[in-house]
Amino acid sequence: MSTAMPFTAGSTHMSEVTGAVTAAGTVLRDRYTPHARGVRLTGIVDEIHANDDAVLAVLREPLLRARPGSVWAEDELAGGALPQGEWWAVDPAEGNINHVHGMSDWAVTATLVRDNRPVLTVVHLPLTGDTYTAAAGAGARLNGVRLKASAKTDLGAALTGTGQARPGEDERTLRRIGDSVTAMLVNGLVVRVSVPVTLQLIHVAAGRMEAFWQFSDVRSGLVAGALLVSEAGGVVTDLAGEPWTLAGRDFLAAAPGVHPAALKALSSVA
Repeated sequence: MSTAMPFTAGSTHMSEVTGAVTAAGTVLRDRYTPHARGVRLTGIVDEIHANDDAVLAVLREPLLRARPGSVWAEDELAGGALPQGEWWAVDPAEGNINHVHGMSDWAVTATLVRDNRPVLTVVHLPLTGDTYTAAAGAGARLNGVRLKASAKTDLGAALTGTGQARPGEDERTLRRIGDSVTAMLVNGLVVRVSVPVTLQLIHVAAGRMEAFWQFSDVRSGLVAGALLVSEAGGVVTDLAGEPWTLAGRDFLAAAPGVHPAALKALSSVA
């Protein structure tokens, strides 16, 4: 991994990655139907894998070329820290289950992780044409316009969210999700429970939502949003209030004025 190029938030890298992700988004958009596909679980799984394969066929090599020496993180549902060096954490169809069911909440995401820190990300929503980008130290943007986290300071006025990270979560995690929703409903205004993660985190980065939390470490769903939120001026920690890392088991991204109250509200569950 030591042969990876030094990271710079240069326009060339961002342009290459954005071009690759946008082109991949066209492939995923062309596969979209406004009706659900697959009746049995096996059929749904086949559709999900077909989406992934079609997108990766046009996305993988351009991203690896953009950062010579970088490595591909193969399992999009994996969590935990990566070895040192530069890695691509990619979800070729973030919200794949929504795509297969004819819903509109899905995207293509690609995040460069260097020494376990997300340093560049592109999230493209093919149905709207919107592209969210961020680079470490260079801010977060939507279609080139700078993003800023919400200025709210009252959790009682906050729109917050959470969701299931992956199919087959253990029962303890699912019960924690339920308990945390109750805790936030008591303390906040409205709670959204939906998938995928990234499409809630872009709302936190854009100031449309005030907080998102999750009891999981699926890195491909968290790294893009973590960088977008932090570069938009938000706060990203674990549920103990410590800075979030890829090794963490839980996650909270929030507007700075709401983060302390959100952390307190979730403390009993965490």
